[in-house]
Amino acid sequence: MKNDRWTVLFFREDATDSRQFSLPAPLVRRCLTAACVLGVFLVGATAFFLVDAGARVRAAHLARENRLLEVEIERVRVSVDELDREMATLAEKDRRVRLVAGLLEIDEEVFDVGVGGPGLDSPDESELWALDRETSEAAYAVRYDLAVLLRRADLLSRSFSETEASLEGQAERLKHTPSILPIHGPVSSAFSVSRRHPVHRIYMPHDGIDQRAARGTRFVATADGVVKFSGWKPGYGNTVEIDHGFGVTTLYAHASKLLVSAGTRVSRDDVIGQIGCTGTCTGPHVHYEVHVNGRPVDPMTHVLLRTAP
Repeated sequence: MKNDRWTVLFFREDATDSRQFSLPAPLVRRCLTAACVLGVFLVGATAFFLVDAGARVRAAHLARENRLLEVEIERVRVSVDELDREMATLAEKDRRVRLVAGLLEIDEEVFDVGVGGPGLDSPDESELWALDRETSEAAYAVRYDLAVLLRRADLLSRSFSETEASLEGQAERLKHTPSILPIHGPVSSAFSVSRRHPVHRIYMPHDGIDQRAARGTRFVATADGVVKFSGWKPGYGNTVEIDHGFGVTTLYAHASKLLVSAGTRVSRDDVIGQIGCTGTCTGPHVHYEVHVNGRPVDPMTHVLLRTAP
């Protein structure tokens, strides 16, 4: 009713007097409604603050996890690059060993195996793509490189098994196959089909390699064989030639002293002469050639160890 009122009485605990307040009922209802609305607002505001604070904490946590993930992906990528370099070194060793074993080297296109086809998704197929495209692409690149390396490792593993089986049946041939250099030390002049001669000053083939060393340094035979020539050759000076069988011969030139004679049977690592500068040369070194079926080939293709033991 319009004239309804609400009366509120206040009593003191130790007194007999009291106070009363009388308010219209509509006003009381409006006050109660306002109080309820305010309460709901305060509760909602508190809940929003708590949810927002939690979301901020989770966002900060996810951002930190994302940074750590990027750092970890970069570390893995660096490791993959190192593994790729090691794999290239193994591939080169495999090529040399296959050559010594009389096997064809792995075709470069076969070794650069592709990774397409089933088993490897694309970056946009990953759940990470919707969250962070850049990180998704980085992770995909690492997975792709790892897949390539795994396939190359499998290819090399099968190649090593094939080479091992071949080498087991060619032990005798291996003993007679040049596989080291005549001396310790770097190659000062490489094999070339056209090199400017240091004395004649014209371009001409260089059928072997040169290794410089002090006069008198001893050089060795690079495989088992029989000395077919030991003496002076025009241009080469004091020279040793060894027949290793299987169509392979080696030549060592410019020696100051020869320590073997024709007909001598030698083994790999046997000392056969001392370095000098006899014949046509500009300084003490050993000139080393490898011939296969009468044709000169780059001696470095037959080297498994870069220096003599």
